[in-house]
Amino acid sequence: MDKVLSDMFVLGLPVLEKMLRPAIVYAFLVVGLRLAGKRELAQLNPFDLVVLLTLSNTVQNAIIGDDTSVTGGIIGAATLLVINYFVVRLLYGHQKIEKIVEGDEDVLIEDGQVRTERLKEELITLAELEVVAHRQGFASLNDVERAVLEPGGAVSFISKEPTKETLEYQQVIKRLDQIAQELAALRAAQRPQSA
Repeated sequence: MDKVLSDMFVLGLPVLEKMLRPAIVYAFLVVGLRLAGKRELAQLNPFDLVVLLTLSNTVQNAIIGDDTSVTGGIIGAATLLVINYFVVRLLYGHQKIEKIVEGDEDVLIEDGQVRTERLKEELITLAELEVVAHRQGFASLNDVERAVLEPGGAVSFISKEPTKETLEYQQVIKRLDQIAQELAALRAAQRPQSA
């Protein structure tokens, strides 16, 4: 029983090393994913998803080293969470640093025209962009006025035509305005009679 408890809770590495390893891997991954581009974050195809999933397994040993104790895992995980907390807080107050870390948005479709040079720059095929548009309810890219690849990897689309919901809303507002005018006319017609 002592061996089991020892294996589970006694650190195989110094605490400082257990804290430095995840910090170094965290910094590497932030820089690496920034250099790899927004596409890696967007997970636009199965290959990108495989890369992201295997990244965690690849850096696992770098984070934990030879220590597989529960205590070591908790220290490593806590270190990552604390670092991430402070990075998010730092970026929240400093937009210039956030822009350096996250990058800028990239316009993929402007005024209904696909910007193929931007697609090539981001390594996104036209077919992949169409798939993302379909997921967001667009029948084709011809329905898109503007598409933007956000710094976080999501693609935002703006429709050329008003959506069905927007048209219905506009019709309801128009009808309410008509009803308000009719009520005003009825009230105006009743005033002279009561006087």
